[in-house]
Amino acid sequence: MKRTLKITGLDCAGCAAELEEELAKIEGVTNVSVSFVNQKITVEHETAAALSKVIEYANGFEEVKVLEDLPLGATVLHLENLDCPVCAEALQCDLQKIKGVNSVSVDYVSQTIILDAESEEAVAKVVKKANSFEEVRVLDGGRYETKSKSHLRAWIMIGISTLFFIAGILFEHLGTGTVATVFRYLCFAIAYIAVGYPVLISTAKNISKGRVFDENFLMTVASLGAIAIGEVSESVLVMLLYQIGELLQSIAVGSSRNSVTELMKLKSESATLLVNGEQKTVRPEEVQVGDILLIKAGEKVPVDGILLGESATLDTKSLTGEAELRTFKKGEEILSGCINAGGMYEMKAIRLYQESAVSKILDMVENASAGKAAPEKFITKFARIYTPVVCISALVIAVCAPLLNGLVVDGSLYFKDWMRWLQSALTFLVISCPCALIISVPLTYFSGIGTCAKKGILVKGATYLDTVAKVQTVAFDKTGTLTEGNFVVCGVHSAKGSEDELLALIAAVERGSSHPIAKAFAAVSTDYVAESVTEEAGRGLRAIVNGEPVLVGNEKLLREAGVEFVATESVYTVVYLAKNGEYMGYAEIGDRIRSEAKSAVEDLKKLGVNHLVMLTGDGEKRAQKIANEVGMYEVNAQLLPVDKLKKAEELKRDGVLMYVGDGINDAPVMVAADCAVSMGKLGSAAAVEASDLVLVSDDLSALPKTVKIAKKTRAIVLQNIVFSIVMKVGFMVLGVLGVLPLWLAVFADVGVMLLAVLNSFRVRFTRI
Repeated sequence: MKRTLKITGLDCAGCAAELEEELAKIEGVTNVSVSFVNQKITVEHETAAALSKVIEYANGFEEVKVLEDLPLGATVLHLENLDCPVCAEALQCDLQKIKGVNSVSVDYVSQTIILDAESEEAVAKVVKKANSFEEVRVLDGGRYETKSKSHLRAWIMIGISTLFFIAGILFEHLGTGTVATVFRYLCFAIAYIAVGYPVLISTAKNISKGRVFDENFLMTVASLGAIAIGEVSESVLVMLLYQIGELLQSIAVGSSRNSVTELMKLKSESATLLVNGEQKTVRPEEVQVGDILLIKAGEKVPVDGILLGESATLDTKSLTGEAELRTFKKGEEILSGCINAGGMYEMKAIRLYQESAVSKILDMVENASAGKAAPEKFITKFARIYTPVVCISALVIAVCAPLLNGLVVDGSLYFKDWMRWLQSALTFLVISCPCALIISVPLTYFSGIGTCAKKGILVKGATYLDTVAKVQTVAFDKTGTLTEGNFVVCGVHSAKGSEDELLALIAAVERGSSHPIAKAFAAVSTDYVAESVTEEAGRGLRAIVNGEPVLVGNEKLLREAGVEFVATESVYTVVYLAKNGEYMGYAEIGDRIRSEAKSAVEDLKKLGVNHLVMLTGDGEKRAQKIANEVGMYEVNAQLLPVDKLKKAEELKRDGVLMYVGDGINDAPVMVAADCAVSMGKLGSAAAVEASDLVLVSDDLSALPKTVKIAKKTRAIVLQNIVFSIVMKVGFMVLGVLGVLPLWLAVFADVGVMLLAVLNSFRVRFTRI
């Protein structure tokens, strides 16, 4: 079983790695991933008891709180300006008195209200009451936080610390006498406490829980060590620079989160339902298939539907990344998340909200951090080993180096220049903090996934984005992938009886199929009713019509049934009909090539993906014709699903394989491929579930965009890893040699971290 838990209070990458390591030890947990970037725990567990232990442990880990351990129908409200536990208790008492509130919990640490209410009216009353309580404000009443975290308090404390630090420096250099000395130390003490108390408290809490080696511990030891050797001003400067770095890091991480949070605004908060000519406002989750909706100018489309009016102009940038407006005609499908850029129109819902494009985007983007790429896993393991090693190394520098120095220089075993080596050890500790790696690597992947989502490409995890960057072979399905999947009847040829009767029989049977070919017969009128319709993958359909067995499909289906007929050579897809074992004739079905297919293939070649293959169950001639038109010269036609699977295994031997498909028959191949891409609009649920990437609007031009984003993401990840390690090693050497002051070590450490984080943001500005 798999569960994703939303959490709050986890703002440290190192803590996330530590929490993940501890949760992995819980019995019954088979796999777990913790993301501090989007505050998620994704856990695969064997029993409900294991999940309960995960939730219990996570809730006891520092200031982390699990928000998904909620009663059915619970609502989470995010707050600001609630910084007092007494105030939180008072607010909770007030909210419990509201009629319609079954239970409520106010947490001042995570600044949330967890609410179980009987109605939307009760929720509204809670929001109103909270907004009127002192300076508390409700940021949102739904699923996603849309307002950035305020850093005013941190800026104020840094400002106070800076002012008193400057005052202390002035007293140190300009003042004389006892009074000046007292004021100097008093200013330094205030400056240190203003920015150092959160670090000292966190260190004490962590040590009490057996968690020692983290950045809080490193900074505590370094700053208190500096005070112990008389470098008080340097100790204050160390903590001040560290907190400035932490604040800038928090702002950077928040910016990255917000870039993806913007996607969450795709969801419409309401839908206008037309019932007997009257308008009724409902939530998108309440819309049923077949409901008639009114979309007003400027509104977001709440669910997927079919246009009932003559035309509609929509802004589809949120799904495709393209700024151009698109005009839809009557009967065309409109995806949720688009914005009505024209006049008011009506549409009929064809999917529930849970199955709509917007829901897919929100779920996949929100859970994308579950699949960690190889560099992320390396960094997580590296950090677990690295921090204890550098702490031991610092101890060796502080103790063994001066002893060795005394033995070598003076021939006596004593601590020679101990203060100098102690300062080098403290500098070594400060520089060793692995924040640059722990933060920048997942942020880079997060930025890459967010950039893809803005271009209409949903990536289910960083590991898949990493795989795309290494793709050497791309295999395409034909029908519904390279072609539009909108079939029309191009010809009818009867061997017995009239052509109208032949077409009516085929139409009756095809109505029991979900295959794209069946749509070609949707407009054909028929009086026949097909019963017991069964589909044979890669062959066709069997049914009973008026008590007689009927076969509708390709030549393989008829040959296996022992029907005598002469196969027809055609560039179109041929659908044969046999009744009572007797051949009746065939219909020719045509399908148009996607307008962007040729340019997508060319762009993939420009990106170095030269091995492009078509895998299809269609006939050789038709498949070859399509391949030639799109610029693809390797074709494998007339393949059954099992044949596609075998071919995919062969292609994998030539390098990393990406498979692009849309149908239920493609699901096995998608599972076998190194990276699978499904067409989100036309694709079957099985294909979307089996895929690693989803093209929301079925636009093949998104494929080369994905490859380009993936390559840039991986390049930046490697840049950050190499840059951070090289700079760390260089500064560590300087620290050991004693040529790097402690404050400059902090500045160097913060600088490396910020440069790595800023470099990760470059993914967002990929030109495509």
